[in-house]
Amino acid sequence: MSDLAALQESLAQSDFDHIPLIDLTDAHSPEFEKRKAVADKIRNACLNAGFFYVKNHSVPLDTVDETFRQSKEFFKLPAEVKKTVDITKSGGNFRGYMGLLTENNDPKNKGDMHEAFNMGLDPSIDPSSFEDAGKDGEIKHGENLWPEKKDWQGAEEFKKANLDYYSAVLGLGQSLFPLFALALNLPETFFDDKIKHPAAIMRILFYPGLGEREVDELTPGIGAHTDFECFTILRQDDVPAALQVQNRKGQWIDAPYIPDTFVINIGDQFARWTNDIFVSTRHRVLPTLARDRYSIPFFFGCDHDVPLIPPETCITPDRPARYDIMTAGAYVHMRLSDIYSNAEKAV
Repeated sequence: MSDLAALQESLAQSDFDHIPLIDLTDAHSPEFEKRKAVADKIRNACLNAGFFYVKNHSVPLDTVDETFRQSKEFFKLPAEVKKTVDITKSGGNFRGYMGLLTENNDPKNKGDMHEAFNMGLDPSIDPSSFEDAGKDGEIKHGENLWPEKKDWQGAEEFKKANLDYYSAVLGLGQSLFPLFALALNLPETFFDDKIKHPAAIMRILFYPGLGEREVDELTPGIGAHTDFECFTILRQDDVPAALQVQNRKGQWIDAPYIPDTFVINIGDQFARWTNDIFVSTRHRVLPTLARDRYSIPFFFGCDHDVPLIPPETCITPDRPARYDIMTAGAYVHMRLSDIYSNAEKAV
């Protein structure tokens, strides 16, 4: 058994009853030992809970606040304006607006009680990533759908706020990969050539407050699920009792709002890539009762054409490779197609 697998097994015995908070202050220290100390904390979180918070992350607070403000303005728009950027108009590239109950992460449920707006890497951020059209059956970099000023006076401010946020959080995501590499006992540069044009999908989400209405347990904010990409960078607002994470005992652990932090969680792509050394953990969002809730998940994947071959530190004779090799783009396209097929049917 590898050192990582043995450590994972040891951590699993104790399970987890809270989500750890990790300070990134030393993540870019010139001293290797300080960077390694941060990576060790991340490693323990990734092998056990699959979730952790980060603080001192360098994303400007005013950028975050403006994106939340613009999100609220967008979701207040009349349905006919939001439908001008409906996801069905994105050519199968999963960009644009999704209405209430058009997504269903848990097949046992009736649908998820939220609206969403999806965007991906924009040509204004990385023009070169759009030169390769990609292969059939793989997710591709594609143009985002943006509201037009003729339909909404605030369209340009909305676009700018989201692109500013996307760029800032993209930088945070790229800065985490050297720490993930150290956590896997790999050189810090291991992922450098695999995240030149990362496949990052950002969503702004609106969960309407249900107030005194009777809550149907089959229509949660988001049903229990795991994420698809390498990892998610989530910004929450301060509405309480929303995000929950399921431990190995089946208990639901709260992941509450902590000011100026992001929640990071490992996704299925990274679990597959690391031969299940990193843990992708089920989580859910409860129905919002007291008031409206907003959040911004940022799903960070590697370049589309990267084959998901487990590194040597994740394979041993008693833990051989568990999955067929496929590219990151093909894997995410397969998973997104399964989920978003409901959106196509709902229109």
